[in-house]
Amino acid sequence: MKPASSNNIAPEAAPMEFSFATAADYDVVIVGGGSAGLSAALVLGRSCRKVLVCSSGPPRNSTSPGVHSFFTRDGIKPAELLRVGREQLAPYPTISTREACVTHIEVKEIGFSITMQPDRGGHPVTVSTRRVLLATGVTDDLPPIEGMRELWGMGVLHCPYCHGWEVRSKPLAVLGQGKTAFGLGLLISRWSKDVVVCTNGPSGIKEKGMRRLERHGVVVREDRIARLEGRPTGELRHIVFENGEKLSRHALFLHTHQRQRSTLAEETGCRMLSSGAVWTSKKAQTSIKGIYAAGDITPAPQQAIIAAAEGSLAAIAINESLTREECR
Repeated sequence: MKPASSNNIAPEAAPMEFSFATAADYDVVIVGGGSAGLSAALVLGRSCRKVLVCSSGPPRNSTSPGVHSFFTRDGIKPAELLRVGREQLAPYPTISTREACVTHIEVKEIGFSITMQPDRGGHPVTVSTRRVLLATGVTDDLPPIEGMRELWGMGVLHCPYCHGWEVRSKPLAVLGQGKTAFGLGLLISRWSKDVVVCTNGPSGIKEKGMRRLERHGVVVREDRIARLEGRPTGELRHIVFENGEKLSRHALFLHTHQRQRSTLAEETGCRMLSSGAVWTSKKAQTSIKGIYAAGDITPAPQQAIIAAAEGSLAAIAINESLTREECR
């Protein structure tokens, strides 16, 4: 989008004051302080919008040693990425942040009422806002296999685009069944020529798929898994099967079952997809007018840089929506 030359406002300039019929505490409340939420806050702050960012709890990738494939920040630790993001909001006086869990969103005749519980205790706080951006992320539900949780983020991985380079050319494994195991097995073979698909029971992979995997050197094992054994550094060491046999592997990839980290979208009446993601329009608005969504809670591919881009796009859509409202 090409900005008008008359809109070049220095960060320290006083925020623009608009006259509109429904005074609210904030123009936008952003629920979630990860890559999507902080990116959106930056765009909205630079648009002279009064914004509140509410965040609570560690990010989804907190156990990962680094965030990868993020332009200019490849390998940065997750906590450091968020620290830099928050630091870069500081020059914009219209942006506020709170460590608080949003517990309720009430749709008003005009705007929304947001109730939150501060992380450090105290009484719930309620504020009003003209728009809401949900950027609450998702939770990964790992298979109930001993050792899985302990190795998550180091020896058990979900995204080869995020972590494949670090384990390239190592003996790797894929956990899954059916189309998921078939597709992920072929994908991981891009990073290693020693890939074993462990299906933990009947594979569910069709004969044609089995032949394709075999053609690319990918082995399929249907033995039941007893546990995972790792190293003190967090890498995977062995997949131990119920028959007692051990398979030496450096890392295991899988697609986890995911669920929304927050129930706010569903409770507010936002349309949910069969995948569990929040439906959004091309301009990031949910089925509830004035509520937007960005990041891992939407159907888009899940990477930190994509979440940040979604946050930016949502912020632009929100600002333009507010501007149309003010300039009637």
